[in-house]
Amino acid sequence: MGLFRRRKKPRVPSLDRAADSGDLAHLEAFIRSRRGVEAFIEPRTTVTETTVILIADDGEWTRRRIDGPDGARRFAYRMGIPVYDVRLMGYPQRMRDFNERRKRRPDQQM
Repeated sequence: MGLFRRRKKPRVPSLDRAADSGDLAHLEAFIRSRRGVEAFIEPRTTVTETTVILIADDGEWTRRRIDGPDGARRFAYRMGIPVYDVRLMGYPQRMRDFNERRKRRPDQQM
């Protein structure tokens, strides 16, 4: 009869996904098209896997998934850019300034 059998919890599909070649291509294009790019590794959370945020000289930034902290370091080394851990270094002021400029000038949004 199975009255006291435990019901299996339905498996919830993850909204997160692993890094793919499109993510890496976007990051490489960002590095090639901007000056002074630095990489900042963002830790894995309950919602997303490890991400890397690239911040250019003028504060413009982009974020994509990456294959773990070691994958981010290998990627940065291969691209010849500095890499930092955001938990240790924090985000640079130029990124905050860039975000503030975008808030004040919404017509200039990308």
